[in-house]
Amino acid sequence: MYEIKVRTDFSAAHNLKNYHGKCENLHGHNWYVEAVFAYKKLDKDGMAVDFRIAKKLVRDVTDKLDHSYLNELKILRGINPTSEKVAKFIYDEVKRSNKNIKSVAVWENENSCAIYTGGGR
Repeated sequence: MYEIKVRTDFSAAHNLKNYHGKCENLHGHNWYVEAVFAYKKLDKDGMAVDFRIAKKLVRDVTDKLDHSYLNELKILRGINPTSEKVAKFIYDEVKRSNKNIKSVAVWENENSCAIYTGGGR
């Protein structure tokens, strides 16, 4: 199995519903996103997927989130925008274009991230 990982970032604000702490208040992050793609075979050029293509797939999704208030985005309607839910949203959106997405990690800061791997509950 071959895996590649690409990173990108976006800036956005959110507040967590029913959190009962500081994060229930409006606040923002410079979010970092890591997406892993897995392939059983390489293409004729010896690549799983071009990094540029993989990064564009992820960036196309994160651009929709960038410089927004996540709680008010129509595409996230009805979702409490936790890191876990944002990771799953990005994963699901990328999967529409590339079935080889394996996981998405969303970092709120340098010490804390949530990872979504397909097939979970």
